Amino acid sequence: MAKTISREIPLAEITLRRYEKPSKVSERELVRKLCLSIGLLQPGDSRDIIVDILDVLIKAKKKKELLTSEELEKKVIDSRKKRKLAMHGIASSNIRRQLKRLRDIFLVEKIKTKYRIAEFEKLSTIFEEKIARFYLNSIVERVKDYFAVLK
Repeated sequence: MAKTISREIPLAEITLRRYEKPSKVSERELVRKLCLSIGLLQPGDSRDIIVDILDVLIKAKKKKELLTSEELEKKVIDSRKKRKLAMHGIASSNIRRQLKRLRDIFLVEKIKTKYRIAEFEKLSTIFEEKIARFYLNSIVERVKDYFAVLK
């Protein structure tokens, strides 16, 4: 009889990568490095629509603008066309899935049917208060629990 191994589903997870210090590159490239740094994008991944979604939301934050998923999709497509990037991942369902990922790590929030960078806050503040202090700390504490039990 074959032994069934259950699939473990994490309660929370985050990937962190360290890259060189930010340098004088385009804003989109800085957003791309941020996405790589926090595991929203994998190294070498050509499907980088999440970069454009976050980039559009950052630009909207500067104007204190909330966007529906349809408005966001249009701005993402316009941005990719302007930069002559491939139109991979622009399906409405994928854009909503990427927004959910951004919401899951507290960078983006949904208010009724519109999205924005959480509280129009600085990204560094969101990272410090919500990701590092709360999310990351809760993961580290649980890992410590496993180490302590195994002694």
